[in-house]
Amino acid sequence: MAGQEGGIMAKKGEHRITVGLVCTVCKNRNYVTTRNKLNTEEKLKLSKYCGHCRKKTDHRETDKLK
Repeated sequence: MAGQEGGIMAKKGEHRITVGLVCTVCKNRNYVTTRNKLNTEEKLKLSKYCGHCRKKTDHRETDKLK
């Protein structure tokens, strides 16, 4: 196969974890995303649209999801 000339290829998604994003205003979990735990060690903080607040608010990472 092309790209496998005697080397070992990395497994896809080995270091990625699934996290939920919670609105800092109304505390609703609105988004689910993934992040690389090796490259991004700190928790995510993104400005996203909250359908409950009906405006853009800060969303923070909560916990790992299964």
